[in-house]
Amino acid sequence: MVPVSDDREDWFERALEANEEEPGGESDDDPATLDDEQVSDGDGDDGPAAVDADRDGFESPDGSDDTGGDSLFDDDFGAALEDVDVPNVGDAPGPEGFSDLDFGLEGADEPDFDAELDSELPRLELGIEGLDRMIQGGVPERSLIVAMGSAGTGKTTFGLQFLDHGLARGEHAVFITLEESRERVIDSATEKGYPFDEYVAEDRLAVVDVDPIEMANSLASIKNELPALIEEFDASRLVLDSVSLLEMMYEDRATRRSEIYDFTRSLKEAGVTALVTSEVSAETPYASRYGIVEYLTDAVFVLQYVRPDDFRETRLAIEIQKIRDANHSREKKPYEITNEGLSVYQQANLF
Repeated sequence: MVPVSDDREDWFERALEANEEEPGGESDDDPATLDDEQVSDGDGDDGPAAVDADRDGFESPDGSDDTGGDSLFDDDFGAALEDVDVPNVGDAPGPEGFSDLDFGLEGADEPDFDAELDSELPRLELGIEGLDRMIQGGVPERSLIVAMGSAGTGKTTFGLQFLDHGLARGEHAVFITLEESRERVIDSATEKGYPFDEYVAEDRLAVVDVDPIEMANSLASIKNELPALIEEFDASRLVLDSVSLLEMMYEDRATRRSEIYDFTRSLKEAGVTALVTSEVSAETPYASRYGIVEYLTDAVFVLQYVRPDDFRETRLAIEIQKIRDANHSREKKPYEITNEGLSVYQQANLF
């Protein structure tokens, strides 16, 4: 890693000073434009092809991994299952014992996700039409959420829409971008009908553009200061776009895991409902680039392209991979990116 900057303590204040200044020129070394070769750690293990390898062990905050010493988990997953008695479900023959069960649910009624909420946990809506109806009562407040997808699937729009829904109801919010300039974020939101310029003028929205390298250098300071800054700004929602660029700053896999773990924990402790966006692995749309962030978050939304075998029109589909402490649909539903944002067709099927 690059040595920590001496002036890291005022990273947020310096970033906010850009509110009244024009953004500087773009560097040829912008991490958003680096290819996989440039950001790999030199041993060939940190590119998209290393997602499965990254999952084999998870670094604990004290720097030890699961191959020796203390681990974030006491036992590996395989060892934890060795003494579990697996019941023989049904009387069907064969090793699986499931042939008599009907998992197709042909003709079954669609689950009622508008049913009365059973939990007393405070909830909030994401603000995305159709998607909120797939979640019974909304996501729990102060959750850490990730929206994962490949380029062009609407991850940033997801974040803008999430913030606008809260801001339109009088909340305060923070948008931290590692990919675009502050002006570009505000313009993009305004084009979709989200009056971010007005929210900024009312001091209810802070749009902060931070260079990913500077953020990586100052991460220790940010983790300590972020909760206090959010409390001072009275923010209830936060978006970081995107965590993948932050992950790419760490060449060592163990360091990457430890730093991202600590950072996500600081977001959870900050008292906001936070959404981070993430690129997906080259091998599968169901895993993030480094296979880390989906295990550290409370809710995972997967945005992906679906291409049928007969080469008909490619569609966009969204799937809720998990939401802790909330019932939700597990169906994959089509969505569109319109001039007003994401619109999920909860009653429709893909093809």
